[in-house]
Amino acid sequence: MSRIISYSTADKADVLAFLGSAGNLTADQERRLGIMRERARERQSDLDRQDIDLGLSIPDALEHLVAGHASAKAEYAASAYYHALQHIIDCNASDPYDLGVYSKPSTFFGLVDEELRRLGVDPGLLLHDHLFSGPPAEILFSLPYPVDGPHIGMLPLAKAKPMADAYRGVLDRMNEDFRYDVREVIEKLEFEHTEWEYATKNVDWYTQDTLFFSIMG
Repeated sequence: MSRIISYSTADKADVLAFLGSAGNLTADQERRLGIMRERARERQSDLDRQDIDLGLSIPDALEHLVAGHASAKAEYAASAYYHALQHIIDCNASDPYDLGVYSKPSTFFGLVDEELRRLGVDPGLLLHDHLFSGPPAEILFSLPYPVDGPHIGMLPLAKAKPMADAYRGVLDRMNEDFRYDVREVIEKLEFEHTEWEYATKNVDWYTQDTLFFSIMG
């Protein structure tokens, strides 16, 4: 089954503020939480129509995260928690954009990393581990890993330009099987860097620092 990789930008601290907040929220955060709850109910309705039972509803998973735990033991509860976390990210982030559609994204970007490594790109600038990094390490409780997805990844916006520059520098020597997709990645990283650089210098309230990836089936 093909998987869609989309991405958006956010201030990681804004996302973390909801995880374990347990009611300690500002008026604006309460408003955002209301939107998250509505989207969680809508997503659960979609799953119900498809007869998909994760053993934990998305609304309940969201309430667990806000309360500061992810303790449900159902077999697919991890997927419910990641769906809920994605709603938290989405309500604190820019509009999402698509990176692309891939039949086996982990395999594909693993091969891309191997090719970039062969061409001398610094291991710290490879993409796969960012795409599948999981949620922020700063979360103060453990989240189970959803084997079947959805998956969440993160990339510091400060790394977007170094990565794009490194990839562009080897693009003409790259295996042609990867060239189109890597060119698309380069262009998106360059765009996000330009937006981040401009906003950081010219918008006094701007604090976004992280590119969040969402990989959905």
